[in-house]
Amino acid sequence: MGVDYSKLHDPNAEYTMRELSGETMGVVGKRGGGRDVEITDVQTTMVDGNFPWTLVRVYTDAGIVGTGEAYWGAGAPELIERMTPFLRGENPLDIDRLTEHLVQKMSGEGSLGGVTVTAISGIEVALHDLAGKILDVPAYQLLGGKYRDEVRVYCDCHTEEEADPVACADEAERVVEELGYDALKFDLDVPSGHEKDRANRHLRAPEIEHKASIVEAVTERVGSRADVAFDCHWTFSGGSAKRLAQRLEEYDVWWLEDPVPPENHDVQREVTQSTSTPITVGENVYRKHGQRSLIEEQAVDIIAPDMPKVGGMRETRKIADLADMYYVPVAMHNVASPVATMGSAHVGAAISNSLAVEYHSYELDWWEDLVEEDVIEDGYIEIPEEPGLGVTLDMDAVEEHMVDGEELFDEE
Repeated sequence: MGVDYSKLHDPNAEYTMRELSGETMGVVGKRGGGRDVEITDVQTTMVDGNFPWTLVRVYTDAGIVGTGEAYWGAGAPELIERMTPFLRGENPLDIDRLTEHLVQKMSGEGSLGGVTVTAISGIEVALHDLAGKILDVPAYQLLGGKYRDEVRVYCDCHTEEEADPVACADEAERVVEELGYDALKFDLDVPSGHEKDRANRHLRAPEIEHKASIVEAVTERVGSRADVAFDCHWTFSGGSAKRLAQRLEEYDVWWLEDPVPPENHDVQREVTQSTSTPITVGENVYRKHGQRSLIEEQAVDIIAPDMPKVGGMRETRKIADLADMYYVPVAMHNVASPVATMGSAHVGAAISNSLAVEYHSYELDWWEDLVEEDVIEDGYIEIPEEPGLGVTLDMDAVEEHMVDGEELFDEE
């Protein structure tokens, strides 16, 4: 028998001056129109995709279930189990209060960032699906309505010969011509054969030239048929990142992503302001507080929060509103299953400054099988008008692809 994480002792959670439960806050009034609903349980199931996705379900006494997803990885299911007692008996329509309630309750376990925020995000996405079903409206309506009927998707591309410029260009052309995408991303933190020391973050001139050759090959091959971004995965020193970004200025680069490690925003600002190559950052920064200095200090040209990691749908909306004050567009990082991908699309429909949502699973032929609906078509996601997120889990597909040793959550 495993650990019952819902019963772990935590003095910080058991006593907090900023207690935001409905009972403590006096939010106990009866609600009309079928809105007097209580949460009865929260469950998770981890699916073994190209990432181990944590799917989340929130159950109610009305028999209505909301489905969400936390950013992939270990720890989220245990933390969600830990938080379940804080949600039982609550009205799921109070999404903002409940999210902040969990942040306060989990402060001792790290709700400023990391997997605790990720776990809260998964619950928050499920609450949007659930609230939409209770109110009979699509999730984007809960975020303020629509700016667009469909959201652009950029395809994260890979090839077995990831360091070969010609192979990358070939794959770019295939994805554009055969799969119908007009927005792509390739990795630049790939071995060049010129490395002397892979620990010191320094790029030698031959390494920079190798990366430039990938950029040149891909951008020239697709031309005006697609926008192309390039990802560095937080790999390089400040000086190396500046030299790389400046070297790429002659090419049509949509953006250069995460060229330096995410911790030091001062260095990030210097890199961004040193070049005309657009710089994108944000997937490894948590909640609006973490994104604030990047935006306010103009350390990014494009902000890239990961919705089921950063704090959820409303938190991403808040980040987008802050970014809009500085005229910064939002390109949501996304490595999720169809559930959180559609959640990101709803956010993208509801914010004015949406640029695109990432798709990272084009090599996984059963990705879309997890839900009953079609999700991506010709490089775009049409925003559903069905209540909630507008996607329905195929429970047989979920069960087929579960992580070894996992249990399937209840269907109802």
